[in-house]
Amino acid sequence: MQKQYKLITPGSSVLDLGCAPGAWLQVACQSLGPLQKGGAVVGIDLKKVKVPSMHCDARVQTVCDDVMNLPKDQIRALSPKQKGFSVILSDMCPLVSGIRARDAALSAELGMRTLELAVGEARLVQADDSVEQKEQSDVSGSDPEHRGILLPGGHLVVKLLESEDVKDFSHICKPLFKKAAWLRPKATRSCSREIYLICQGLLSLKK
Repeated sequence: MQKQYKLITPGSSVLDLGCAPGAWLQVACQSLGPLQKGGAVVGIDLKKVKVPSMHCDARVQTVCDDVMNLPKDQIRALSPKQKGFSVILSDMCPLVSGIRARDAALSAELGMRTLELAVGEARLVQADDSVEQKEQSDVSGSDPEHRGILLPGGHLVVKLLESEDVKDFSHICKPLFKKAAWLRPKATRSCSREIYLICQGLLSLKK
């Protein structure tokens, strides 16, 4: 994925949600370039994840916490200068029960949480044409909890379980980014339902 899209560039600030066992942490760190280029990689997972020392350096840190409940401003505070991240990767996946509809719904919930963290409530409201104007005005983009943690021009990758709901998810994302496309990595088994939505270039919030 990184070879194809080159989402992570030298000096990037990367947030890896669902970072266990640590494969994306390694790829992200190696893509930052030499230490003098700067950058940072922050991984968050329900499990305690040890930073892979062989392929990671001091720019990588991990946090053991629940992304579903972690306040947005606390996640933003983990970024360089506490301004946000240039790339957000979500590899989060629910514990699969084998009930396809239930698993897909839980996966979509994780995906929506990732999107809300990335772009903020203000942009999600703006992307929903069905929301009344009054409701839109009630969501302030100046409130830190309403603003996303993905920097303008930043990239977002979200893993989902393939279902009818993923079409709705992509329809929400497409107006918010310059590009949005689905990817099934070659490393994924042909029978797997895991797919990734690659969103590139977060657009500025309309006023």
